[in-house]
Amino acid sequence: MTTKTEVTTEAPSADVVIQPKKKLKTSAMIASIAAEGQATKPAPFGHALVELAKARPEIVGMTADLGKYTDLHIFKEAFPDRYYQMGMAEQLLFGAAAGLAHEGFMPFATTYAVFASRRAYDFIHQTIAEENLDVKIAAALPGLTSGYGPSHQAAEDLALFRAMPNMTVIDPCDALETEQVVPAIAEHKGPVYMRLLRGKVPLVLDEYGYRFELGKAQMIRDGEDVLVISSGLLTMRSLEVAKALEADKVSVAVLHVPTIKPLDTATILREAGRSGRMVIVAENHTVIGGLGEAVAGALLREGVAPKFRHIGLPDEFLAAGALPTLHDRYGISAEAMATSIKSWL
Repeated sequence: MTTKTEVTTEAPSADVVIQPKKKLKTSAMIASIAAEGQATKPAPFGHALVELAKARPEIVGMTADLGKYTDLHIFKEAFPDRYYQMGMAEQLLFGAAAGLAHEGFMPFATTYAVFASRRAYDFIHQTIAEENLDVKIAAALPGLTSGYGPSHQAAEDLALFRAMPNMTVIDPCDALETEQVVPAIAEHKGPVYMRLLRGKVPLVLDEYGYRFELGKAQMIRDGEDVLVISSGLLTMRSLEVAKALEADKVSVAVLHVPTIKPLDTATILREAGRSGRMVIVAENHTVIGGLGEAVAGALLREGVAPKFRHIGLPDEFLAAGALPTLHDRYGISAEAMATSIKSWL
């Protein structure tokens, strides 16, 4: 099984860069999710946290042996005395974050999404969420953004954290939104689970004059034939699909839902209630328990019944391999999504 992906080198600053076109080894299991030639920004989370922390001395950075791989090393370089490396001990990471939050600090704790959602779930539940503490969890490799198989693929993280009381759940789309989410969640009182796109992150929403608002869904582009309700990486893919389907005279609207919990049901119901449009939920997550079922439940409870379809990861342990191959295989690449939409129409 072969495919082409893309490799880039680390940029020395937060400036926007354009990825060069290069051939990659097909064995690359963690590759850039940026399209060929797409603008990116390096480590938007790390740089945004540094800027915020300059004016917020209560902010501390914490990680479990993954500072370099969650872009928290940027924070370490700027504030070494406010950086805590807890080792490969995720339960300790979140227990200590709870303790610091009790003392008036605001920990930004980073790890991989699989470790936060599966290995340390009970510690987050009991020490952070139940106490409604001001801990912000930034979790890298969400959904299918790693090709290293089920041990590293957090396909069910949104379902788990949606079910946790007091927890706000956010799935940003791109570098711009990641930068905007960081100060927004610092203003929010209480625990937050944020999916983290790390490294060279695509820059997409700047084209649309986007501004993140906690708890709000936003129409990125309107359309008459199809309404795609999406979050995270799949909003970026949905926008690519919308542009591609223009050639087939298919008009696609994209409603971006970055805040999975609390869900902006009012906007979703208003847009899904417009007659004549198929409604498709697209998410980088298992079809069980994520955005799709949240939207479907909201529509059903309010008696809104459009033609409904769902793009998401299957209810199975996913394969290992090169990311572009896996995205095609599981139907979340732009090409696969476009094919599905045209077949449904």
